[in-house]
Amino acid sequence: MTGLRYVYAVCRPFRSALQSQLTGVAGSPPKQLTHHGLIAVVSTVPEADFAEEPLRAHLEDLDWLTATARAHQQVIDALTVVTTPLPLRLATVFRDDSGVRTMMEAREEDFRRVLDRLEGRVEWGVKVYAEPETSEGAETSEAKEAAEAKEAKEPVSGRDYLRRRRMQTRAREDVWQKAAAFAGRLHETLSAFAEDSRLHAPQNAALSGASGQNMLNAAYLVPRADSEEFVELVDREKDDAPGIRVELTGPWAAYSFTDEFAEEPEVEP
Repeated sequence: MTGLRYVYAVCRPFRSALQSQLTGVAGSPPKQLTHHGLIAVVSTVPEADFAEEPLRAHLEDLDWLTATARAHQQVIDALTVVTTPLPLRLATVFRDDSGVRTMMEAREEDFRRVLDRLEGRVEWGVKVYAEPETSEGAETSEAKEAAEAKEAKEPVSGRDYLRRRRMQTRAREDVWQKAAAFAGRLHETLSAFAEDSRLHAPQNAALSGASGQNMLNAAYLVPRADSEEFVELVDREKDDAPGIRVELTGPWAAYSFTDEFAEEPEVEP
């Protein structure tokens, strides 16, 4: 079976060894390919799956894509422990080592520029969600059940029903407004602490599976040495108001700050 070269990231040489049991995409262990003082982290993948035509078909297969993305991320996470990687796009594939070196030669200046900016830094993600259903009158489940039982015996008038719906709508809008204001203040505070920040589009609840309305979806570039202080800052700034939830993730490789390098999948000849 002919093997192609799958490229995970470009980084500077590092001394610490990767985990001996680490495997990447298609179960292949990653290796280092050196060129002009830079390292491309690559592994060999089967042409039957990663040549241009089969790869395009695979990218339409959600299960295959999810497994590949997880394996890709597993290598990036391992690299982040020992160095500062510049992650490349998912499914960046070349014919052989020579093709990888040609790519590194052509983009060497850009790689060095971005690596200089990212050196010693990691990405933290912060999301703010509005969950108005948790704060509508602060009713307990027992109280709601009692109200429903009472309504079954005593029919509610149309006027009372509309009044209740208006109150619920106002409660939701109030939580959304408070969450939006809080998200704005939090982003301003965290951006002032971080070296750089990126605002991403709010997540779609149907796709993400997260509860509530996503009001803030942001990434922050933070020096690794300042990460503990950043986490403490997020904890201090969390709003205890009902209906607002803050989610912190990281530290990650700085995907959001790698310019064009980690965008859509690509296949190289």
